[in-house]
Formats: sequence, C-alpha cells, structure tokens
Amino acid sequence: MNDPFATLGVPRRFTLPAAELEQRHRDLSRVLHPDRHVAAPPAERRVALERAVAVNDAYRTLRDPLARAQSLLALHDVAIAEGDRAPPAVLMEVMELRESLDEARGRPERVAPLRATVAARVAAEERAIAAVFDRDGPPDAPALQRARDAAVKLRYFRRFEEEADAMEE
Repeated sequence: MNDPFATLGVPRRFTLPAAELEQRHRDLSRVLHPDRHVAAPPAERRVALERAVAVNDAYRTLRDPLARAQSLLALHDVAIAEGDRAPPAVLMEVMELRESLDEARGRPERVAPLRATVAARVAAEERAIAAVFDRDGPPDAPALQRARDAAVKLRYFRRFEEEADAMEE
C-alpha cells in the first residue's frame, strides 16, 4: 500500500495542521517539478514526474479527513468497504436529516441548522478517530475498530454535506 504520510514526510497522525501539510506539499512540489528536470536524462525525468504525481496524490489524500482516516486504517490492515453500513441509529439519523434537507429545498434559512447539526457530528467522529491515531504507540484492535466505526459514520455525514452543497448550487 502506498503510504501518503511517508510520501510527504509527515507523522502518521490523524491531526495534521493544514498549513504545515500545505507547506510540505509546496516544498516537495517545487523540488520535483518537471521543469527542474528538463536537462536530466529521460529516466530521471520519469522518476521525478512519478514522484511529483505521488506527492500530489498524497496531499490530496491527507488534506481530506475521511481519506486520511482510511489511509491510517489501511496502514493497520483495516479496510472500509463501500457497502459497510453505519449502525441503524446513525442510518435513521441521516435519513431524517435528508428528509429535512428535501423539505428545506429553496429555503436556505432551514438548511443552516441542518448543516450545523451535521458539522457537529463530523467533528465528533473526527475527534474519535484522532483519539485513536494521535496517541503514542500503535493502536490496539479495539481502538482500530472504534476508528473504523467512526470513519464509516463520517462517510455518511460527509455524503449529507455533499448533498447539501449540491442542493445549494
């Protein structure tokens, strides 16, 4: 598995300061930019291009909290399949939120409270993931399961945010 943390040279943690992550990406991109390797032999240019692509992919992964969580889990051989479901209570909550979002169509003043509710849930799930991966030492199996469960819930809440964004456009 490709390790985006190693690619960017950042610690394997969930909480990564956005400014530091962006600066690391910018520094590596500057060094690896194809224009800097124009005079190099073709093999070197190809390697530089491949590394530049890897750096961009790693940055894209790590700046997204859900993708970052999935990467951390994958590094511990824990996968989240597309068909993995959240607990029934979360599914019901998201279904009710979607119904409320449909009813709020065309009334932005009714969307804002829904967004605030979901933002709070997203923050809670991100805190649960951070609690597992921001500690010293490797997480144990129950902690990895908690992080996995939180990431599955996070995926549902993120989909709601995407639907709200699409509706507002």
